[in-house]
Amino acid sequence: MATATAAPAFQVHRIETRRRVTNHVMTGLVVLAFLLAMTPLVSVTWSVIAEGYKQLSPYFLTHSMRGVFGGSESGGIYHAMLGTVLITLAATVISVPIGLFTAIYLVEYGRGPLARAVTFFVDVMTGIPSIVAGLFAYALFAVILGPGATFGLIGGIALSVLMTPVVVRSSEEMLRLVPNELREAALALGVPKWLTVVKVVLRTAVAGLTTGVMIAIARVIGETAPLLLTAGFSDSINSDLFHGRMMTLPVFIYSSWHKGYVPCNAGDVACNPNINFERAWAAALTLIVIVMLLNLVARLVARFFAPKTGTH
Repeated sequence: MATATAAPAFQVHRIETRRRVTNHVMTGLVVLAFLLAMTPLVSVTWSVIAEGYKQLSPYFLTHSMRGVFGGSESGGIYHAMLGTVLITLAATVISVPIGLFTAIYLVEYGRGPLARAVTFFVDVMTGIPSIVAGLFAYALFAVILGPGATFGLIGGIALSVLMTPVVVRSSEEMLRLVPNELREAALALGVPKWLTVVKVVLRTAVAGLTTGVMIAIARVIGETAPLLLTAGFSDSINSDLFHGRMMTLPVFIYSSWHKGYVPCNAGDVACNPNINFERAWAAALTLIVIVMLLNLVARLVARFFAPKTGTH
């Protein structure tokens, strides 16, 4: 009897030991994968900070490159920052209503072939290369205004092509997380369907919707290829989305790095041969900071506008 009793106990002990070993091994593999994934992120972030702070200054953030030539230390990225904000804002104004209404249709009303077709085309748009979005916007306005049309609004439309499917997908997932009991309770009280969506569903999902919009903005704010075609290059400050070329931070980074070293004459102490690279690093650091601020705003909005749960 003692031997028969000890055998099952030994088996249980062996199984538990194997489970603990498996758990430790898998935990170690997950931690290792996390460290491997963080290594390039930390490396890139450190490189941008280490190189970008050299040129970053209040003067650099408040002046443009108009009239700046050679290896002069003067000039800044104000025109590129303004262009990035305006073009991204235009893309957001276009994409968010379209994406949100599409998500509401798919979740609350969409049935049958039309809903399946909309879902299919949203999935297709999600995988569109950014250069194709730029070519689409450029070709559209070339047909309407003629070849060579280049201004900020075209860049905003190109970015909206990339941004809209992200907004649709993220908003759709957030709306599906709203419990059906809330919808049924509102409908049972005689509230119309559209008012239930506006007052109950959207207010419940506002935190997730805001986060989704910020993710979409972060997705497009660093795009370079479509803006090269649609917004172009400019060394001057331009706040008009409907006229003239407009510089953005990604294009500024590309153009500065593309210019390369500046040839300096012997004895010219005011000439910095690495100035273009330093401007590119500083602009990259500024772009990262802008994205971080956008994510911080999203978290604050999600925190203060999320529905109260009644817990403390």
